[in-house]
This record gives sequence, structure tokens and C-alpha cells, in this order.
Amino acid sequence: MPAELPLLPLVSDCGNCFGLCCVALPFAKSADFAQNKAAGTPCRNLAEDFRCGIHTELRESGYTGCTVFDCFGAGQKVSQVTFGGVDWRRDPASAPAMFAAFPVMRQLHELLRYLDEALALPAAAPLVPRLRRAFDDIDALTRGEADALAALDVAGVRAGVSGLLLEASELARAGLPGRRRNHRGADLVGAKLRKADLRGANLRGTYLIGADLRDADLRGADVTGADLRGADLRGADLTGALFVTQVQLAAARGDAATRLPAALARPPHWTA
Repeated sequence: MPAELPLLPLVSDCGNCFGLCCVALPFAKSADFAQNKAAGTPCRNLAEDFRCGIHTELRESGYTGCTVFDCFGAGQKVSQVTFGGVDWRRDPASAPAMFAAFPVMRQLHELLRYLDEALALPAAAPLVPRLRRAFDDIDALTRGEADALAALDVAGVRAGVSGLLLEASELARAGLPGRRRNHRGADLVGAKLRKADLRGANLRGTYLIGADLRDADLRGADVTGADLRGADLRGADLTGALFVTQVQLAAARGDAATRLPAALARPPHWTA
């Protein structure tokens, strides 16, 4: 095991990754991918330097699925920490272990990203010791050996953190005005929610595929794991929305009038 590095950013750094998402993960020919690819097989667009040969034309080339994926920094952690900077091309024997560790690391880094956000919520101050302990425990797991990562009960780890994140969410949403709707896990596929008042709503795991959320008020809503593929967010207000990821925004539609949490960027494919 190489010497530990400081905590790496919880966002993708493809320049320090060995193209793991383009090799380790499978995908099927569909509206999101132009071809089938088996797990452990390099994508045909992966270059020798581990960069994507069609990165600037992914959507036009039929690889929309690639544009809505974020490893939350797991790729560089596996590449540079777990395997000490030795890539699977130089050491083919390491490939199976590297590819098995990557999806586990990705889930752990996603949890770290949520915990990091929860730690910054002023209303969640009473939970800081528990949130910090959970963050440190999961960070320690990410620095384990590849075999330990592959054997990890990620579902158990996630279950142990989920309740704590919900507590932080409830504290953050408690001070918001109006009725805080609970749509947790609801099927709202294609729902007509234009101009809906969803301030402080619980939308954790909600299916909002293709939903009309134009001009909806989502301030302070908890959207942890909400499926926003094709959702229309034009003019919607997500100011202060909790646990929004760049992936969710990239999967949705929006425009210049869509208001976002300060830490997130407007996807380049959104309309002006």
C-alpha cells in the first residue's frame, strides 16, 4: 500500500485517472450509448493516454450516458492511492482488482460528497461530531487495499449513513416556510409540476424522469438520489436545494433562468 495522500477532491479528475469509468463499467447500446461494452473492456473511444477521443462530441456521437456520469473523485483515488499510480496497461495483472475496486470506491466517494455538504449546513451544527466521524470512517475505508474494497458491504455502509444525512436534511429544511411535502421515493415520472411549490420538499429517491418542473420552487428541497433524467428545470429555483449533484443537472434540461446552488455549474447543453 502506498503512502497515504491527503483527501482528494470529491470531483472527477480525469487527468489523474486511468480511464476507469471507460473500462471497468459495462454499458448497453441504447439512447444513452452508441454501442454495447462489457465490464473490463476498454471503450473504443479510449485513447492511449486514457483520455476520451470524442470528449467534446459525446452527445453528438450517441454517448449521452457518459456526460451524466461522475465518479466523485473515485477514479483518481483508485488510480493514484489504491494502486500507487501504476496503471492497468503497464501491469495487466492488476486490472481485475482495479476494475472491481472502482465501482465500490465510487459509491464511497458519493457518500463522502453528501457528508461533506451536510457538514457545511449551518442548521446541522448539532450533528457535526457524528457527521465528521462518519466522514472519517468512510474516508478510511477508501484507503484500504483493493481486495478489502471489493469485499466491502457498501449497502451496509450506505444504510449506516442514510439516517444521519436525513437528520441533517430535516434540520436544514425545518426553518423553511410553507408545507414541506414528502415525495420520498414517489413515482412522479412525467408529472406536471410547473410552478409547483416544493420548497423544503423531501424528494429523496423520487422518480422525476421527464417531469415538467418549469418555474417550480425547489428552494431547500432535498433531492438526494432523485432521478431527474429529462426533467424540465427551465426557470426553476434550486437555490439552497440539498444534495444536488452535477450529474443530476446534466441529466435534466434547464436554461439561463434556472437558479442553482452556488457550488454547481450550469451544464453546457442547457439552453440560453
